[in-house]
Order: sequence, then structure tokens, then C-alpha cells
Amino acid sequence: MNDLNPADGELAYDLDRAHVFHSWSAQGALTPLVIAGGAGCDVWDYDGNSYLDFSSQLVNTNIGHQHPAVVAAIKAQADVLTTVAPAHANLARGEAAKRILARAGSTFGKVFFTNGGADANENAMRMARLTTGRDTVLSTYRSYHGNTGAAVVATGDWRRVPNQFARGHAHFFGPFEYRSEFWADSPEQESQRALQHLERVIQSEGSSSIAAILLETIPGTAGVLVPPPGYLRGVRELADKYGIVLIFDEVMCGFGRTGGWFAFQSLADDDGPVVPDLITFAKGVNSGYVPAGGVIISESIAQAFETQVFPGGLTYSGHPLAMASIVAALDAMEAEGIVDNALTIGTDHLAPGLAELAAKHPLIGEVRGLGVFWALDLVADPVSREPVSGVVIGQLKKELMARGLLPFAADNRIHVVPPCIVTPEEVARALAIYDEAFTAVESTLS
Repeated sequence: MNDLNPADGELAYDLDRAHVFHSWSAQGALTPLVIAGGAGCDVWDYDGNSYLDFSSQLVNTNIGHQHPAVVAAIKAQADVLTTVAPAHANLARGEAAKRILARAGSTFGKVFFTNGGADANENAMRMARLTTGRDTVLSTYRSYHGNTGAAVVATGDWRRVPNQFARGHAHFFGPFEYRSEFWADSPEQESQRALQHLERVIQSEGSSSIAAILLETIPGTAGVLVPPPGYLRGVRELADKYGIVLIFDEVMCGFGRTGGWFAFQSLADDDGPVVPDLITFAKGVNSGYVPAGGVIISESIAQAFETQVFPGGLTYSGHPLAMASIVAALDAMEAEGIVDNALTIGTDHLAPGLAELAAKHPLIGEVRGLGVFWALDLVADPVSREPVSGVVIGQLKKELMARGLLPFAADNRIHVVPPCIVTPEEVARALAIYDEAFTAVESTLS
């Protein structure tokens, strides 16, 4: 941080506002924070202001900022081969696929690499349609699957509505006991009624027309909605009953975020994990150091394309710089116990710390999550559970940043999603900042 020049920050801001078109935004209303650098769980601007990054940017820097092993691997690969067509074999790509499959489990046989999570979901849906000969994809209303043609229509939230140009999609309500659509009064009842609802949607849409059920294993942007006991297993049983491909979207919740390599493994019950047919991934696989994503393909689906042509591909599929970063990231996460750290932090520090925060602040209606994947559901009234307004969320973001914490906010929620490398001391510092910010905002509401 010693070489920072505030004039560079002003230039970066001016260039951005003059030339950069931002996503999901009215361009004239933006005042973006200028980031000059980062290390570990911290980022800073050109004025030397440091922020504890409890957003992990877009919940992707699982290994933290500027991990030296990953940076070194990208540099080393650049000296050997910077790009290669996907039709060729490449050592970095093969090593990356090998490591991903080793963590996914023995039922999976191949990895199709993409540039990110949206096109991973696009290609998973394509695989399901081709192998079943069916068209419809079912996904939940509380979901986000990406900003490409079919992925955004599979998305359930508001971003779907102005973008509905893809065919063959239908939606259903997943379980969410705190704001139940099913008048449930227990997690078990929520699970049972949500499964009954899903089966009725399958039957009503025509089970013989449904290619896939696409689920975020734990919906992320929609609110870190950890499924109740029995739900994922029930979905697996329905998929098997009706011959439907089950896709778990682990773009946000995979690779350490939940305290396991994959969220479906973290949610294992007495009978073990509920295993899907396809897994989509991106973000945490290499913490976004180079754009990368992909589809982890079951042996049975991979076998279907041994003689049938798969009609899909990307120029940068398995890009060597991205593949080198995956190899280095997964090796470092293994060697340094980073996934285990995420589990310990969640169990021993975030879970009790956030519960204590909720007990103190009436704005916090519910705390939910696991690992380093949490959400605070904020309410104007704890009895009616009416969500807080965007004004309140804006005030909280301002108070948090003024105290040196970079937050992740969505709708009426503050998501607590630090890198998987976060320390107990950093969690304690963050909890103190959350406490101060909530106190400040609540004082203006009373």
C-alpha cells in the first residue's frame, strides 16, 4: 500500500464513469468504489483506506485475494502456453479436471469447462435435454443461475422477467421455512409440503416433457436458503421416479464455501450425500483469478456422448491460464486446510457470533447458513417479518463501509460471506463492525 497514488484512484473513477457499462444498474446512479489492491481478506483503495472483504467480491474469492501460489501458477503457465484451442489436449486442463473429479466423487467421469457459471448452467441444461429427449427445465423462483439466454430464464428472481426469450422453462417454490409458501410450522413439514408441491408441478407440466430439475444446492443470492432435512433426497427420488436429470448448481456454494468441497456433501444425511447427475461450478474453483467454470458430468451422461456428438463448445473452454489457477487453488486449499477452516469458522465463530448479534438487534429476523456462507434476514417488524426497505439496507452498507467492512447486500439481507481463509480474529473484528453499524441504523429508526 506504500506506493498508492490518490491521483490514480481519481483517474480510475473518471475512466470508469466515462467508458464502463455496469451490470444490473442504472448507469447514471453509480458511484463505484475504486479498488487498488488486495491481500487475503482485505482490499484497499488508492487513498489507503482498507476494507475487510466480507463479500468475497461476488462470493468467489474463497482462497482470498492474491494467494501467492495461485498467482505464481498463472505466471508460470503464461511462460509456457498462454492459450490453446479446446480441441487439443493440454496438461493443465487434464490436471484440473482430475482434481475436480477427485473431490466430486466416484459417480462422476468427465468435466466440460466453460468461462463461468452461467454458461456452465447453459451446457448442463443442454446435456439434460439431449440425453432425455425432453425440453422443459424446472427451477425455483428463489434462484439465480446466470445472465445468459437459458440461464437467466431458469433464474427465478426479478432478473428473469425482462429477459424471457428462451423456451422450455417452468418454475416452482422451494422450501424456505422463515417465509414459507406452504404454511409450514416445522422444517420437516416445510420439506414434505415443498416436495408435494414439486411433484404436482411435475405432473401438471407433464412428467414426460421434463428434462431437468435445476437447483442451487443452497440458493445463494436468494438468501442462503439451507434446505430442510429430507428435501434434497426427496427431489432426487422424484427425479428418479419420473426419469428427470437432477442438476445441482454449485457455482456459488461449491469449493469450500459451506465447509465441504461441495455443498451437497456438506448436507449429507445418515444415508450419505444426495448425489446429482450434473454439477455446475465456477467462482470458488479458482476464486475467480481467471474466468472459469464447468459442468461435472456423471459417468452415465458422459457415456451418452461417446458416439453422439455434443453440439456445444467455447473458444476458451479449458483455457490454460484458468486451468493452472484451478490446479494451484485446489492444491493450496488441500495443503493449507482451507476447507476445514471454513467449517471451523462457521461452527465455532460465525454461528454463535451471528446468533448473538441477532439476539441484540431487532432488525435481524433470522440468521441462516453454514461454513462461511450466511445471511441476515432483516425485518421492519419481527412479528410480521415484513422485510426492511432498500433505504435501510443502503444505510447499513454506508455504516459498514465507514467502519472498514465491504458488505454483500441483496434485497432485505446482509450476506456474511468472507473468504474461506478468514481467521477468528477477522471474524471478531467483523462482528464488532456489524454490531456498531446495526446500532447506528437502529438509532435512526426508533
